[in-house]
Amino acid sequence: MCAHVVVAEDDPKQADLIRLYLEREGHHVVVVHDGRAALEEARRGPAQLLVLDVMMPVLDGLDVCRVLRAESALPVLMLTARSAEEDLLLGLDLGADDYLTKPYSPRELVARVRALVRRGSPTAPPRDAAAPATALSVGPLTVDPLRHEVTAHGRPVSCTPAEFRLLEVLAAQPGRVFTRAQLLEHLHGIDRYITTRTVDTHVMNLRRKIEPHPRRPVSLLTVYGIGYKLAEEPRLAS
Repeated sequence: MCAHVVVAEDDPKQADLIRLYLEREGHHVVVVHDGRAALEEARRGPAQLLVLDVMMPVLDGLDVCRVLRAESALPVLMLTARSAEEDLLLGLDLGADDYLTKPYSPRELVARVRALVRRGSPTAPPRDAAAPATALSVGPLTVDPLRHEVTAHGRPVSCTPAEFRLLEVLAAQPGRVFTRAQLLEHLHGIDRYITTRTVDTHVMNLRRKIEPHPRRPVSLLTVYGIGYKLAEEPRLAS
C-alpha cells in the first residue's frame, strides 16, 4: 500500500536513509529539514503521513504536531532521541499517532509507516463500520463515536485519534479484559514490528486525562499479566 509521505528530519544522512527505505516500499517521499517546512508541506497536501523528528530548527516537532493536530487528522509518526516516559507521553498527548526512539531499525520504521498508512487508508474496511450509533457511558466516562467526543466526570477530554479508539473499544464492552495484543490490533492492525509498549503508553496518557488520581486508577484498570479493562462500576478512590 503506497502513500505520499512527508519526512521532516534535519539530519541529511538520516533523512536520506528514511527516504531510501520508504521509496523501496513504494511510497512517494518528500523530505524537509525544519519544522516550518514540515508544517507547510503537510498543509499543502496530498500528504497521507508525516514522519516527524522532534529536534528540528525553526520550529520543533512538538510545536509542529500541536499546530497540525488543531487543523488536521494527518497521521504522525514521531521520531525522538528522548526516551524519558514524560517526553513520550507529551508527544502522544499533542496528537502523535505513534513514536520511535532513536536509534531505531529502518525496517521497524517502515513497518510502523505501513501500519499507520493501512489504518488511515480509505480503501481499508471502515474503522467505525460497527461503531454504535449512540454514546457509550461507563461510570463517569462517556465516549461518543459519532461526535468523536469524550467526557470524564462531566468535563470534556481532549483525546488523540489513537486514544479515542482505545477508549471506544474498551467502552463498547465494559468489564471485558483485552490483552495488549488485542488492543494493538484495533489501533494498528496486525504488524509484528509494532510493540505492545505503544498500548501501555496510550493507557498511561489516558489515565492522566480521565482519572482523578492517575497513579490510583479507578476506571481504566490493569489486569496484571493479561491487559486492560474499563471498570463497569468504578470503585471510589481511596
